[in-house]
Amino acid sequence: MYQLLRPRRARVALCLTALGLLAAPGSSQQASGPVARYTIDAGTMSGMAAMAGGGGGMGAAMGMMMGGRPQAMHELVLRLGSTRTPASGQPAADHFLPAGAGLGASVPLVTPRVAPSEDQAIPGERPKGRLLIYWGCGATPGAGQPVVVDFAKIAKGQIPPGLYMTGAAIPQEWQVRASNSRTYGEWPNGQTRKMVPANASLLGDHRIAGNYSPDIAFNLKQDFMPAITGRSKPLAGGATELSWNALPQATGYYAWAFGAKENGDMVWWASSATQAFGGPVWDWISPASVQRLIAQKIVLPPSQTSCTVPAAVGQAAGEMLMGSLYAYGPEANFAYPPRPADPKIAWKPEWIARVRYRSHSMWMLNGPDISAMMGEAGDAGDADEPAEQPRPRKKRCGGLGGMLGGAMGVGC
Repeated sequence: MYQLLRPRRARVALCLTALGLLAAPGSSQQASGPVARYTIDAGTMSGMAAMAGGGGGMGAAMGMMMGGRPQAMHELVLRLGSTRTPASGQPAADHFLPAGAGLGASVPLVTPRVAPSEDQAIPGERPKGRLLIYWGCGATPGAGQPVVVDFAKIAKGQIPPGLYMTGAAIPQEWQVRASNSRTYGEWPNGQTRKMVPANASLLGDHRIAGNYSPDIAFNLKQDFMPAITGRSKPLAGGATELSWNALPQATGYYAWAFGAKENGDMVWWASSATQAFGGPVWDWISPASVQRLIAQKIVLPPSQTSCTVPAAVGQAAGEMLMGSLYAYGPEANFAYPPRPADPKIAWKPEWIARVRYRSHSMWMLNGPDISAMMGEAGDAGDADEPAEQPRPRKKRCGGLGGMLGGAMGVGC
């Protein structure tokens, strides 16, 4: 079902070019820090997010429509950055996992080759269409909505009044990237096609070893989050009520909806109470950052399990409106040597490691309710077959350009 959006990718690519000037800058490397930084981003995907992430495609969608059981899936994104280079030879590193992960003894952290960027614009063609931006939970939009972005005008440098004039900026958390590391390795990658089993567990000892960083070792006591199941219900007057199951580990929630018409118009709505869109809300977010975003009314608190999409959003989107829901989870941090209890003692660790969690679901808001047809998505631990590990995602830009690219499968 998610593939129904693919024919619009060329048009969206043009829009991204026009919106490039709206992209927020990425994070920069810390002035001083450890030799090595390591991150594990662990996700649970359900609904159409599981189909898209696992490569199930239209066959998986049709299987669900014909009575198949919606299956939650797992995703892992591993990144190693170091200030060192190998003493000799090519960079090499591996993550040795606990047996419960079901990925064998280890997975390789591959240093990607630098490839020239792709020109996403189609030469000689001017961007067409509009983007209508809505935000906030409620049956009717708030004041100043929608903000209308005319892509042809954006391409000429004409920014519409009201765009990004309200709401708080969303800061990007520190990240391990090839651009802020002397040597970098990641998984998943093109070297291995290992799959993360649906019943995989992260509990236990983890070790990362390579020829360009010190050995990293820690014991993980937090497993994947349960699946989150989004539902939609039409309300009188044309509004749509979104609801979802509460997750005990959730620190906050964020929902959005996207629709497109054949005439070139696209509609974007987010549950944020302020006009604040940006790449970080699509990512894994630390509990401390989630708390700040809740205070800024960008992220919904963990006590809230419903939100109303204004009727105007559905009316503007037409027949297709796709919803997405994120539940942000806990975080685990490790370092060697550990931070001294006395703040007066200088601390310069050899390595630091961070593990973040989230649960993500996607579904058609005005399409068939697959969860109601076949029951809620089951826990990820009762699969008969291992699920394919999603391919590494391209880096997403900040701002509207990055959000559109992420939703439509177009990289920055």
